[in-house]
Amino acid sequence: MTETAPATDWRAWQDSWDRQQEWYLPDREERFRVMLDMVEATVGPEPRVLDLACGTGSITDRLLMRFPKAVSTGVDLDPALLAIAEGTFAGDDRVTFVTADLKDPEWTSQLPYDTYDAVLTATALHWLHSEPLTALYAQIAGVVRDGGVFLNADHMPDPATPRLNAADRAQRHARMDAAKADGALDWKDWWDLAAKDPVLAEPTAKRFEIYGEHADGDTPPPEWHARTLRDAGFGEARTVWSSPSDAMVLGLK
Repeated sequence: MTETAPATDWRAWQDSWDRQQEWYLPDREERFRVMLDMVEATVGPEPRVLDLACGTGSITDRLLMRFPKAVSTGVDLDPALLAIAEGTFAGDDRVTFVTADLKDPEWTSQLPYDTYDAVLTATALHWLHSEPLTALYAQIAGVVRDGGVFLNADHMPDPATPRLNAADRAQRHARMDAAKADGALDWKDWWDLAAKDPVLAEPTAKRFEIYGEHADGDTPPPEWHARTLRDAGFGEARTVWSSPSDAMVLGLK
């Protein structure tokens, strides 16, 4: 008689990713709420959404909880995070995942739809330098339908306020240190756990072959993002949410 290996608890991995991200971004849920508020305000409660650099599908998870008639296409290159996303949403015909490199000029050809009502992304595009990000914004403008919306929530510090930035950073890191002392997982801790998991070990190793340890991209201020989106073909673009170190910029096609 053979024993069956226990099924992977994908929801537990999804939740642990969310907790790890919240260690860095305590206002993460507030950003998601505002993001979905803007989606509903601009394109309504039944959107076709492209979850760009989707990771484990955190945006898609909140999208479908709020808008049950929405559909989502998640795009990412990370095999470990995509494994968690695909496991979490297995059997849900509202969700499709695509493995693609956003630096590939042909990545949009892999999408199941020509256009989307909304393209959403969070804490992801800082992996790109300004030049490839500018090119990506032009591609996104071609994917968003007329009247559709793009939202990017990410690290967008303002270089014009160095003292404020330093004070905010010191306060955030003091709070993060206190949470770490209480047992919170940071980025490295979380990936160390994934590397030891029998199901995620192989995709985790592949993930680090693709990306390395850390992002080496740029974090321009919100005004740069808004201007670049307008140059890419969005009729309107501006900040719709911000904290001392992060912001969310919206482009309306």
